[in-house]
Amino acid sequence: MRIAPVAGQEWQPLFNGRDLSGWKVPDPNPFWRVVEGVLVGQSDPLRQGNVLWTEKEYDDFELEFEARWDGEIDSGVLLRKPELQLQIGVSRTLKKDMTGSFYTGGRERYPEAGQARDAQALLKPGQWNRFRLLAQGNTFIVWLNDRKIVEFTDTRFADPAPIGLQIHAGLDMRIEFRDLRIRPLPAQVK
Repeated sequence: MRIAPVAGQEWQPLFNGRDLSGWKVPDPNPFWRVVEGVLVGQSDPLRQGNVLWTEKEYDDFELEFEARWDGEIDSGVLLRKPELQLQIGVSRTLKKDMTGSFYTGGRERYPEAGQARDAQALLKPGQWNRFRLLAQGNTFIVWLNDRKIVEFTDTRFADPAPIGLQIHAGLDMRIEFRDLRIRPLPAQVK
């Protein structure tokens, strides 16, 4: 299915660069903090992992953000009910970098159609990488550093949900996010 440009609402910041307003912050919170306008997610000493969820639920939307990390991480952006994940970093399951691919949690965890083929050539290790995610109906498109890397359709992932940022359990990792913004789109007929 080809996604045509859709008029949506104005872009809204998901992260204000000052604090964690608009997010469900864990208590206690050893995982998430704001440093000089950057949202930093870091493993706790026990490597428990955590997801920072938005307070709002989102249906159809465009999401843009920049992410930076060094070394091996396992992170991502969670969306929809049931949960769908845009992977950032190394998959614990496959033991390889699946940045830009979709993790479904099902029998086929990384479906062939949801795998980003050219992401490795576009990634800038240790630098800011720009992501754009379009979630429209049951179709999901990802751009990495302004290049389209995957278009995935799956009817299971249609219901609205909060958006989450992940720190995977069992791994000592740090990821930084900035310029997180969202543009809600008119809901598609499902």
